[in-house]
Amino acid sequence: MTNQVDSSKRRFLTLATGAVGGVAVVGVATPFVASFFPSERAKAAGAPTEVDISKMELGQQITSEWRGKPVWVVRRTPEMLEGMKQIEGQLADPKSEISEQPDYCKNEGRSIKPDVWVALGVCTHLGCSPTYRKDVAPADLGPEWKGGFYCPCHGSKFDLAGRVYSGVPAPKNLVIPPHKYINDKLLLVGEDK
Repeated sequence: MTNQVDSSKRRFLTLATGAVGGVAVVGVATPFVASFFPSERAKAAGAPTEVDISKMELGQQITSEWRGKPVWVVRRTPEMLEGMKQIEGQLADPKSEISEQPDYCKNEGRSIKPDVWVALGVCTHLGCSPTYRKDVAPADLGPEWKGGFYCPCHGSKFDLAGRVYSGVPAPKNLVIPPHKYINDKLLLVGEDK
């Protein structure tokens, strides 16, 4: 009786088992690795959004959406810009030192162009969406009101640059998202390079 081992059969079985095991590992790992990459829907939700400002009238606000949040664009009048200067003493952060905005919007109007202002329409208190109140000195907001945004949920007030008033629940100015002008008629919100 001989104890000879057929090494060619053993090698074939080892290779076949290894190949089947490798295919199984790739089959299990592919969905796991694919989950690290965002879906097309997620990519679209975070993509920059174009806003057409060509037909905006003075004093008008339009709302768009970026990353599931409202984006406000307001075409400010010269009177609105002047009114913003008159209330700086009533604001919590008039120079926008603790607020979130790109460096190119860190100015008194918090904008690239003085007449066009862009911001996220989300209150910095609890995430409500304030209302645009461009009327001057309305009965419910008082004679000092020069126009701006009012959150009826908790009473936070912001001026026409999104700067928060002192003594209201909101701790910071409204957030200015990254944005740039594609041309005189189109804004791109979500990208500034």
